[in-house]
Amino acid sequence: MTGQAGLRRFLESPSAPQDAGASQGPRAAQDTPGFQDTRAPQVEGASQAGREQERCEMCATEVGPSHSHVADLEASSLMCVCRACYLLFTHGRAGGGRYHGVPDRYVRDPSRALSVAEWDELQIPVGLAFFLYSSQRGEVSGFYPSPAGATECMLDLQAWARLAEAHPLLNAPEHDVEAVLICRSGSAVEYFVVPIDACYELAGRMRMLWKGFDGGTEARESIDAFLAGVRSRAKDLVPEP
Repeated sequence: MTGQAGLRRFLESPSAPQDAGASQGPRAAQDTPGFQDTRAPQVEGASQAGREQERCEMCATEVGPSHSHVADLEASSLMCVCRACYLLFTHGRAGGGRYHGVPDRYVRDPSRALSVAEWDELQIPVGLAFFLYSSQRGEVSGFYPSPAGATECMLDLQAWARLAEAHPLLNAPEHDVEAVLICRSGSAVEYFVVPIDACYELAGRMRMLWKGFDGGTEARESIDAFLAGVRSRAKDLVPEP
């Protein structure tokens, strides 16, 4: 559940950065299962009063800035929905398994710290990335935010399996609708289970705010604010007895 105008605010396409350079990685978000753009027609920067009221994409009921999301697994996209429609797809195989409500769960495991050396095993070219299991692909994929949105990175699945054995939280996300977010800052590595819509939000922030080679002050501050929000919402994993 994103702030202000909801998820679609973060998926509006900004003007392409003039000096950001080409993004690294084989595919950008809109070409990757689980990260297809469902862009709104509104123009970023327009006043809230000038926007049409956002509506549930299932029943057309008006929804507020903070609302639920449902993953459309066939279309590889997210839908903004009202609470009633969301609850229809939180259990079982409603909708023939095509639709799945996105949980609102943020979890960390302070008892099993991830070391810099372990993070380096994944050979991710940046210090912030997220990882999700796609039912469509049948495997875990890794992405990092870039000027192009969410850019896929080559992931060593054997290295991921080794880390997941030592850090069970890496295998905890619900398929298709949750992800592992990993952030390296200096000598510290943090990792969380987050809803997939949080990853959409992070990628959208970078698309809108990235400037120049290093992203610029606004983009860096936005990432810091995003991570602060994740930390504040994350609950410690309770060990099984």
